[in-house]
Amino acid sequence: MSGGPRHTVPVDVHLVLRRDGDRSPEVLLSRRAGPVYATGLWHLPSGHLDPGEDMVEGVIREAREETGVLIAAADVTAAVTVHHRPPRGGSSRIGVFFEVRRWAGRPGVMEPDRCDGMGWYPLDALPEPMVAYCRAGLDAYRAGMPAAVHFQRLGDLVEYAAGGVDRTRLLPGPPPPPADGADLPDPLRVFAECAVGRIAQVVDVSWARTGSRVWRLTGSGGGTWYLKRHAGQRFHDREVAAYRTWAPGLGRPVPRLVACDPLTRAVVITALAGRSPHGMDLDPATEVRVQQGLGRLAAALHRASPERPAGPSSAADSVKRQLEEARPHLTAGDEELVRTLARAYEDLPRPVLVPTHGDLQYRNVLLTDDGEVRLFDFERSEYATATRDLVRLGDTWTGRPDLRAAFLDGYGRPLTPVEERRLDCESAFDAVSGIAYGAAHDDPEVAERGHRTLYRLHAIHRP
Repeated sequence: MSGGPRHTVPVDVHLVLRRDGDRSPEVLLSRRAGPVYATGLWHLPSGHLDPGEDMVEGVIREAREETGVLIAAADVTAAVTVHHRPPRGGSSRIGVFFEVRRWAGRPGVMEPDRCDGMGWYPLDALPEPMVAYCRAGLDAYRAGMPAAVHFQRLGDLVEYAAGGVDRTRLLPGPPPPPADGADLPDPLRVFAECAVGRIAQVVDVSWARTGSRVWRLTGSGGGTWYLKRHAGQRFHDREVAAYRTWAPGLGRPVPRLVACDPLTRAVVITALAGRSPHGMDLDPATEVRVQQGLGRLAAALHRASPERPAGPSSAADSVKRQLEEARPHLTAGDEELVRTLARAYEDLPRPVLVPTHGDLQYRNVLLTDDGEVRLFDFERSEYATATRDLVRLGDTWTGRPDLRAAFLDGYGRPLTPVEERRLDCESAFDAVSGIAYGAAHDDPEVAERGHRTLYRLHAIHRP
């Protein structure tokens, strides 16, 4: 232990006021104005602690003073801690970001001498220019990381610049405890035992890179179920709706919803028999059967409810945002290819929308010993184009035209020329999104799938 003066840092609090938007979660941001630090830049409502004030009291006070909303202490949850050093020298500071999803009142500008704008912005489309310190906290928040270090250097910009130097270093939390059931939160255990009776064993079977948590439950009488807690309300609502409305028509190959709890965003579903083909070295004949089975399931799902007309396309705006995030990781010609396909997509006839799974790939599939294909994980299900469900399967079809033919045989019809074009466009959009996600979340598998897709599309659309 050093005998010198103790290092102390100021503490400030940041409010992540969050709501569900039309397409994705949104947060409230304000634009600084007047004789304040970072004037003209977007920032979360925030401020320093007053003497004798704790952090929760501070963020509640700042929310009231800056936005006019009233927040109860019970609705304040810790989100991210950022250790920040500004670019103009001086000491570092600790910023604590708090998430709030319930409040009273309508947000508005309460300090016009310090703020000249306020609005809701999607987490995946944050405005610019934004304070880099604030952006570091929101990047950690979006990635599900509990902390970050953001030490800027002399000469760095105060504002975040897309494609510029980013000093954010995300810090993960501790590894999960052993899968012995001890980490099952009490509210989830109470919910699950109300649904299926006393639980004798719990095993965490979550995918490492998803925000949702999944446990396999074994009842005292020997039955097996799965308990899933969704990462967000939208995922929960989508999966519950799909299991209630679309999945019953698919019959035995999909789970049955046993119970749901909107407060904990959890569901209990029946267990399916089978092995996941994800990562398995399947023989050609078995993989053909898997694709045929997936084709039949996709066809049944796409017919599970009446078609709907599509609204105006927003592909151009989405692709623009995704390209900005993925650009540093693209290879020569990728951006031009994607922009060309985005323009072509806008020229296609407006499609109809059908019920879709939203994440149709091998990791969400089970194969039984007698060759039956089963499907689960409907948290991304929504009305979308039928081809959108084929995008991620396209990676398994590369170099294997027999697998593509097997899927379409199960699907019951070939794709029309317009659908073929739409599938290429949507595959390109998904590839760019995957590359951006993989780079931001240190997920090389997802990023590499995106690169493979673009490589394949280059070969198809080479001038």
